[in-house]
Amino acid sequence: MPPTERIDCRIPPTCAGMRLDQALAELLPTYSRSRLQQWLKAGQLRVDGAVRRPRDPVAGGETVSGDLEFEIETTALPQAIPLVVLYEDDDLLVIDKPAGLVAHPAAGNRDGTLVNALLHRAPELAALPRAGLVHRLDKDTSGLLVVARSPRAYTVLVAQMQARAIAREYLAVVNGVPVAGGTVDAPVGRHPVDRQRMAVTAGGKPAVTHYRVRRRFRAHALLRVKLETGRTHQIRVHMAHIRFPLLGDPVYGGRPRIPPNAAPACIAAIQGFRRQALHAERLAFPHPITGEGLEWRAEIPVDLADLLTALGEDADHRHE
Repeated sequence: MPPTERIDCRIPPTCAGMRLDQALAELLPTYSRSRLQQWLKAGQLRVDGAVRRPRDPVAGGETVSGDLEFEIETTALPQAIPLVVLYEDDDLLVIDKPAGLVAHPAAGNRDGTLVNALLHRAPELAALPRAGLVHRLDKDTSGLLVVARSPRAYTVLVAQMQARAIAREYLAVVNGVPVAGGTVDAPVGRHPVDRQRMAVTAGGKPAVTHYRVRRRFRAHALLRVKLETGRTHQIRVHMAHIRFPLLGDPVYGGRPRIPPNAAPACIAAIQGFRRQALHAERLAFPHPITGEGLEWRAEIPVDLADLLTALGEDADHRHE
């Protein structure tokens, strides 16, 4: 039998007037709208105990419940791609993803992705939404990801993500030197002109990013960044929005900043860093089944460590 998941939730008053499928897409963002429509039409999702059409309006306060059957969610093929696994049990995996590894197959990246690697290691992930990934990292961001291995773990981890109970902290090198840490509270959505990019926009989804300065260099800074929400490109967009874009970011970073009279080695390190300088260093949450508190840290990858060494040597030399 295919795996099942129990859903019990309430439509918030803020969704009043929306179509039912639209409200459910807001409430259960890990499922596609088409999949939610299928479950509604099949009667697997009921509203106040009754079958409702996807286009029916909601008033807010309705109870949504059902036992959802999962069919094969992905057509991706298993591939024997090496993975750095920091933790593994029957319900979850924690992966240290290298920069350069795409998370999901898509146009231009049909194979060689994290999903292909996960399906080789744990074939049962084919029956879970997004092969068990409850959050993602951009291709050129390194660091920690949690993957659900069972429907029950997936349900809890998604709820924890929505409740902001999963702590995610990043290290980022930015162009410019912030005076102090702070918080960026600005909605993020699709760029109004360039649909391949994200932007701070009034019609975007709420997004909150906290940052503090760990070390200042002459023209850059190393930040520790903590996410409250997990919008696409959130850190990259928010830091560019406050005029401290990530070093090396090909989309939001602009021209790299070179310290005045920098040594050739420092200039080469800055200009040669061709990805966003972002690393998901820390991940912490209660185990979705046992409730045990879990925490991991991922070592800084070699390319980012070399960049920090070059920036530090430049700063130390100028202070001598």
